[in-house]
Amino acid sequence: MNAGKVATVAVISMPSGKTHLTIEAMILFLWAGLSILVVSKHSVASSQATLFLGSYVFSMFLMSPDLDLSKSDSFQRWGPLRWIWFPYAWLCRHRQTSHHLLLGPLSRVAYLVLLVLAGAFVYLVVSRNPAPRLAFSLKVLLPAGLGLYLPNLEHILIDRMSTAWRRKRRKHRL
Repeated sequence: MNAGKVATVAVISMPSGKTHLTIEAMILFLWAGLSILVVSKHSVASSQATLFLGSYVFSMFLMSPDLDLSKSDSFQRWGPLRWIWFPYAWLCRHRQTSHHLLLGPLSRVAYLVLLVLAGAFVYLVVSRNPAPRLAFSLKVLLPAGLGLYLPNLEHILIDRMSTAWRRKRRKHRL
């Protein structure tokens, strides 16, 4: 290397929360367009499309794989309830379970469901009211599940592509 030249190294970090949110929002527009199309063709009920899109938005803002990071945007969006994610962050180290394609989203949804059930149990014990009977069908679970899963899948894939690109660039510099 010439003594007068200085090597510059581009530092490429993981996409920020805002970058993830922007990409997920752009993809949301594609999902919304597809939802309008399948509803207009009477392939899917409008209530199912609405449930899918609502679940997608909820997941996009509040169920990110980065919930295990206390400084992440998704963690901060929980406001005064963000403390409920401390045990999850302790159990699921960042970029391990939280960023697994299947276990990550399932772990967050299962964790939230357990918290809701625990809260409902405490309410039932304190109030002594009978528990309401809830029945869920595939017409509800499938669109809600897809809406919760897809933003997580997109987030994880974006992180993986970023990591692969960074490794490839590092390898070519050597």
